[in-house]
Amino acid sequence: MALAREKSPELFSWHEYKDWPEDERWQIIDGHAYCMAAAPNIKHQKVAGNFYATIREKLKGKPCSAFIAPTDVVFDDYNIVQPDVLVVCSKSKITDANIQGAPDLVIEVISPSNSFMDKKQKLELYERFSVPEYLLVDPSGDLVERFRLADGRYGRSEIFPWHEELPLLSLPGVVINLWDVFERDLAELNIVREGPKGYRV
Repeated sequence: MALAREKSPELFSWHEYKDWPEDERWQIIDGHAYCMAAAPNIKHQKVAGNFYATIREKLKGKPCSAFIAPTDVVFDDYNIVQPDVLVVCSKSKITDANIQGAPDLVIEVISPSNSFMDKKQKLELYERFSVPEYLLVDPSGDLVERFRLADGRYGRSEIFPWHEELPLLSLPGVVINLWDVFERDLAELNIVREGPKGYRV
């Protein structure tokens, strides 16, 4: 998969961004524009779609809305991104064109082309603009890394493997069965194999 391409060193803002081609995916972080040059792989899309579908179903009857990429999140004129999945609970932030301000929950699914951006640039961006809960999803390892905002900072992350439940701190009462998201079978945990010299492993 091709890496995200960065535009020229010139700083860009919402003023330029809103007129760029709709068939191209761009994101702006601190005025630097990045083109998401290639479509994500199939597993990336399946995991993102499963997260979105699961959360959307569990939000029925709650005052929150789930969105999936491409959905623009406008933090300010120089920071506009398209998270893989996001949840917004304040209707005042939802416009016909985009989301204005910090979502309550952001989920980014890591791929080879966006690993640095998600783990470094977006992590710092979401912390700076006070996103309460940030999930980094690794589809190659079938696990989720969670960052929770406390006193304006993300502390040490928590790791959730595919066979655990993930309670969403930003959405009280919403719990995600990660084995469903990653399309794994819990029966895998009960497999007993014969190791060397008959040892059970």
